[in-house]
Amino acid sequence: MKQWYEEFFENASRKYDQESFTKGTLGECDFIEQEVEHDKSIRILDVGCGTGRHAIELARRGYDVTGVDLSPSQIKRAREKAQAAGLDIRFEVMDARNMPFNEAFDLVIMLCEGGFPLMETDEMNFQILENAAKALKSPGKFIFTTLNGLFPLLHSITEFHNETNEEGDAIYHSNRFDMMTFRDHNITYLEDDDGNKKSFVCNERYYIPPEITWLLKTLGLTKIDIFGARLGEFSREHKLTTRDFEMLVVAEK
Repeated sequence: MKQWYEEFFENASRKYDQESFTKGTLGECDFIEQEVEHDKSIRILDVGCGTGRHAIELARRGYDVTGVDLSPSQIKRAREKAQAAGLDIRFEVMDARNMPFNEAFDLVIMLCEGGFPLMETDEMNFQILENAAKALKSPGKFIFTTLNGLFPLLHSITEFHNETNEEGDAIYHSNRFDMMTFRDHNITYLEDDDGNKKSFVCNERYYIPPEITWLLKTLGLTKIDIFGARLGEFSREHKLTTRDFEMLVVAEK
């Protein structure tokens, strides 16, 4: 039986590209370039690359990028977009919990909940971090975003979605945040690329900063910085607060 995150992205690649959260690509890639000091000689792995928006933009800027994603539909769309742009990018259908890479990349990125933290168990989410860390050279850098567990302690996830969703976005209903597991359970409604309306029973794991720090340290990452993740405006100047729905993590190996 397929999990919700597998069914969710089937036949929804064009719809994905229209979601409001995809509009921050340029600013997010600006931040990535700053973090690698504009070194075009590095190799980049984009985990949970979706339709390839970050991978394609970075390749357009001259970087060597490989993108992996669990969804064949998303990878198909990524390849089509790269070909149309005349870019040579390796896009592969791959489970982030079981990647074959071993110290092969100078930078690993995993943005907009690219796999992590969508898995149904904490152990599976940890496997994604473990595989990302294994793929990194030493020295190497790991940049990713994840859901901020500080947010639902003081704010409503439902209100956040109602305030930030734009017309055409997936719609989230019946949010229930479990304090014991830090998981938000919800029903998500989506119209796919053929106009079919679908609903999914979803749950996503929220993390607090000490958890992320500890998990990464167990994987050999040494310098770990955590910031508030703002759409299209990633910055080391944005201190993480309870008002940030997502956190931006920059870790070094």
